[in-house]
Amino acid sequence: MKKITRIITVLAVVSVAAFTQAKAQVDIGVNLQLNRPAAYERNERVHPPRPSRAHIWVAEEWRWNPGRRNYEYIPGRWNVPPRRGVIWVAGHWVKRPARPGYRWIPGHWR
Repeated sequence: MKKITRIITVLAVVSVAAFTQAKAQVDIGVNLQLNRPAAYERNERVHPPRPSRAHIWVAEEWRWNPGRRNYEYIPGRWNVPPRRGVIWVAGHWVKRPARPGYRWIPGHWR
């Protein structure tokens, strides 16, 4: 009887340890949040008046500044497209084809 009790106790401890380790692996993650400056509330939620019918709203963006080695906030603005028939494509993430992870594509006219 003592042998069975020991076996059950060892199995219970191993089961709890395995469950705890597996749960920790699932719960690990990264949460990155960039704090928007006060200009976001003034400018992005309620756009300033449109200067003309030719202007298109270019939304806010974060751009990498290699000199400062940091992202900098670029507020939204009204812009005139460089030529007729182009549209603004907002910045977005694209999955890398050859290696894991994603790559940031900055906003641009297309």
